[in-house]
Amino acid sequence: MEEPQGFFSPGDGCVGDMVTERCLVESKEPVSHVQLACGLWFCAFPLDGNELCVWSTKDPSYQPLILRGHRQPITAVTFGNTVSPLLICSASQDYVMLWSLDECRQKVLLGLTPRGLVLSTLLGKALYLRLSPDDRAAAVCAGNKIFMLDTESRSTLAVLEGHRGPVTAAEFCPWQTHIIISVSEDRSFKVWDHHAGSPLYSSAVLTASPLLSLLVDEKSQQLVAGCADGQLWVFSLVERHHYRCVTRVDLKKKRETFSRRVESRLCSLPVLFLEKNRRPCAHGLEKGEDVEGSLPVLGLAPCDLSLLPSSECGCLPSESAPCLWVGSSSGLLILNLANFELEGVLRYKDFRSLSIQVAGSCAMMSKAGEQKAICLLTSMFGGQIAVLEIRLAALVRSRQGLGAGRSLSVLPRGCVLSTSPLHFRIAEEHRTPPAPQRRSAVRSTVQDQPLVFHGKVRSSGYATAPHVTMFSPKTNTRNNGDSPSRRRGSHRCKEYPLESSPPTRLHKQRVLAHGPAAALCVQFSGDGRWLACGLANHLSLVFRADLTGTPVVFSGHDGAVSTVCWSHDGRWLLSTSLDGTPRVWSLRRAELVLCVGRDLFPKPIRSAQFYYLDAFILCSSGPELQLLKCHIDTSKDEIRRYKQRSRCRPVFRLPTAGPTEITSLSAANDFYSYLVLAAGRDKTVEVFDLNAGRSAAVIAEAHSRPVHQICQNKGSSFTTQQYQVYNLFATAAIGDGIKLWDLRTLRCERRFEGHPNHGYPCGIAFSPCGRYVASGAEDRHACRYFPAAQPRANSQALQASECWSLQ
Repeated sequence: MEEPQGFFSPGDGCVGDMVTERCLVESKEPVSHVQLACGLWFCAFPLDGNELCVWSTKDPSYQPLILRGHRQPITAVTFGNTVSPLLICSASQDYVMLWSLDECRQKVLLGLTPRGLVLSTLLGKALYLRLSPDDRAAAVCAGNKIFMLDTESRSTLAVLEGHRGPVTAAEFCPWQTHIIISVSEDRSFKVWDHHAGSPLYSSAVLTASPLLSLLVDEKSQQLVAGCADGQLWVFSLVERHHYRCVTRVDLKKKRETFSRRVESRLCSLPVLFLEKNRRPCAHGLEKGEDVEGSLPVLGLAPCDLSLLPSSECGCLPSESAPCLWVGSSSGLLILNLANFELEGVLRYKDFRSLSIQVAGSCAMMSKAGEQKAICLLTSMFGGQIAVLEIRLAALVRSRQGLGAGRSLSVLPRGCVLSTSPLHFRIAEEHRTPPAPQRRSAVRSTVQDQPLVFHGKVRSSGYATAPHVTMFSPKTNTRNNGDSPSRRRGSHRCKEYPLESSPPTRLHKQRVLAHGPAAALCVQFSGDGRWLACGLANHLSLVFRADLTGTPVVFSGHDGAVSTVCWSHDGRWLLSTSLDGTPRVWSLRRAELVLCVGRDLFPKPIRSAQFYYLDAFILCSSGPELQLLKCHIDTSKDEIRRYKQRSRCRPVFRLPTAGPTEITSLSAANDFYSYLVLAAGRDKTVEVFDLNAGRSAAVIAEAHSRPVHQICQNKGSSFTTQQYQVYNLFATAAIGDGIKLWDLRTLRCERRFEGHPNHGYPCGIAFSPCGRYVASGAEDRHACRYFPAAQPRANSQALQASECWSLQ
């Protein structure tokens, strides 16, 4: 056996401090498809068929420990979970043996031959081994059965039968030790109670390829299963979720998206930085060397990135975000289980000095509190076994470090610039109004009448003021204190109940239309008194918040109403329709006060909203962002009532980075904010800074499909949030779930896919307290995603979900 090798200098322009090959061993027998073991201080693998080699990762200078006792080739190896004594279990077709590592080392020092305990014999070819959390039971996957063995009495506790194909992996549930979960080549997983020896749950056939690997994450309480075609299936193990499928991840598409994002960020950096951080995988993509058909998931292991220094790697995942290693035949991936995005990609062929370019088996271990990870590989062709040391900070820097340096904030950090389009509001506020002119009532009345030259004709009434009062407003009526100002003030005094749970029961139901007219959009007013609904029958309805009384009906659009938006003061309602004309309605008069014509824009308006405390109207017209300055005048001329006195004029337009149509936009109107978010049909999300009058950032491939809604955490006047939480916003796309983003890092922090949304654009909304995200679903349910922990300054840990029926 060869001595452990030192540092291997990667060639072909690779980053030298990312991967180090610490040990290379040549076995006489092929070890391409065996279970390997990688622990905190040791790694174990079969050597020359029936020998077990234990190598120290803590101190590579130690002589490897060789354990002999099997007569047939070893097919599976695993470590125990207790630290003292540290146990290791190995299996072959003849024996299942348990070794105590401390006792074996002591016997070797004394010159004796270490012996292991035989737990069972002649179980068949074991594909997988796993010890229970207390090391008192061992699960042996042989054929289509799972043998539960007692490590103390060396007896068989139970035999779990039910799979129709060979069982490829099995894991104990950490928080319920009597439960074990298994996956098989029959493309399904089963949940067992190994104490009772009975199945608890059996899934349907998940995919067309066999399931090869399994991981149970205790932090997120999720089950991750990997299959041979490069798919990851994630299921929820929360008791009330009934093993609901959370998402399905295509690793090949994720890796392609990751590579495109890295290349797009590299192209925008200086030349010196490119030469220093050039990745060799770019050359392979240009030459067409990437001919991999799939990424078989050979192994899964937890990965800890919480303690990496942010100075080296930029913005790293928050402490509450669990990550996992995904080992395949061509490389290693780090997947974030909170947003299901890749944090790092390592491909073996990018490092020409590695002895193994195509792996047959792999095992990973990331030590908590350390910045290095250990990976144990076996070659697909031959008997080579290699131990790799991976520096996590260098691996995740390929994505995290390149995006650092740009910090955006919804709350303004400076004053409005003199060249900003938002400066129109300040100029009008500082404009001095003209001095009022006082005139007598009689003289004003006479002067405003038509001019005639027959002053002696008293019957005409032109010489004197009229003596009959035609109309006099009633100013002495009593309203019993029910004025709008008092009602608004009473609502503002009532704070939002943060301690109470969100609603889960249907309170009241109203029929919006008797015909086939769907409600396309809904929005509450800022004071919570009114609810606006946009219908597909070209109407807009305004209800009271408790859905009582007769609704106010606004008609005038020639197409289905797509968006409705309230002004900050609650007096105006803005609606857009498929006819491409935004309209402003007066809630008090229940009539139209402003209709923006189509001649002002090159393309029809798809979405619009009030912006900058009702100073502007923000709308999207094709690939452009339009800023309108409006003057709303509700006075009417009795002769020409058809002519509106409200006027509107465009003051600023800003095109998107690419020639794509804007599908949704969002901006804060409850407070001053310079940032505007816009989603394009090319699956991008762009951030505009209207104070500077330019595009601030672009998120490429935010979803796999175009985003149909952007929703910001705008808060409420009834509650107070931490100022960092206002930087969160959510996006939704058909078939791609909901993603929660942070403007400061431009990263997806969380992802939610527990609701069915495959063909219809379902809306999303933040709660006023910012703790919940609600979404509609195609199965007539409303889903609420809520935090598993208290909100922190860095991020909101939205992980679990609840659904309630609206049927």
